[in-house]
Amino acid sequence: MLEISHLVKKFGPLVAVDDVSFNVAAGEVLGFLGPNGAGKSTTMKMITGFLAPTAGTAVICGHDIQVAPLAAKRQIGYLPEGAPAYPDMNAAEFLDFIAHIRGFHGAEARRRIAYIAELIHISDVLHQPIETLSKGYRRRVGVAQALLHDPAVLILDEPTDGLDPNQKYEMRGIIRTLSPHKAIVISTHLLEEVEAVCSRAIIIARGRILADGTPAELAARSRYHNAVRLDLASGDGAAIAAELEKLPGVAAVDVAADDGHATVLVLSQDGQPISDPIVRLARAQSWPVTGLYVERGRLDDVFRTITAAPAAAAPLRNAA
Repeated sequence: MLEISHLVKKFGPLVAVDDVSFNVAAGEVLGFLGPNGAGKSTTMKMITGFLAPTAGTAVICGHDIQVAPLAAKRQIGYLPEGAPAYPDMNAAEFLDFIAHIRGFHGAEARRRIAYIAELIHISDVLHQPIETLSKGYRRRVGVAQALLHDPAVLILDEPTDGLDPNQKYEMRGIIRTLSPHKAIVISTHLLEEVEAVCSRAIIIARGRILADGTPAELAARSRYHNAVRLDLASGDGAAIAAELEKLPGVAAVDVAADDGHATVLVLSQDGQPISDPIVRLARAQSWPVTGLYVERGRLDDVFRTITAAPAAAAPLRNAA
């Protein structure tokens, strides 16, 4: 449904987006993840036709955004960065305006506005001027206008920005409900967002795609993948750590002690499973273990490692 091929955007000598390519199928929720200034918003603006690329193409449901812009944009629902709207309109007037420019009038426009207002939970502020709304409600109105025409492709730039924890939970539920029949791209710098709603994630930095895979695949690249944490009813974890360091496949052991208790974190070599020999050793030596946990990996660790790497580092991509 979305085919991005070799997109490049230059602003004078600055290369903001550098040869970005990816596809998104129906049913996928793609998290577009990167630090501020990575090129996320610029890529989205090119996909949606707000910026012309220096090179490359964006094809939406078979329509090239540059060759057939109207046909392509009919398939797109777009929440831009900052959720811009006309501040002197109230939310109902703004959504009615969007409905009309999308080609809906009369009863059909009213039906769509009522449905979306209920879905996004903005019915109670429909008649309030947009300039008086909180940041979270303005964001919701922005999401509502993106969904009004039931698009096949959703491009959402920071959809939960400004929402409180309960509102974020609701918004993520809405995205999951919509996802089976749409291709959804969510630009975010929130790792929790990716883990909560995305079936796939791309990490971009300095305008280049550096990683592409499912959240679990990316987390597996973390040095904490298959690490084992032992909670001990003893403040002396040093002796236990010394024994653990002797096990095959153990890369390092960290110990933290506090108030008569200790936590031992055992990192594995190359992310290989090491829990079985640790459990056998703990039983054999009757260690005072109160808890044992195996980590899947930490997405924040992978994100920091990849985005902090030198610009010349080779991109990491999974075959997909």
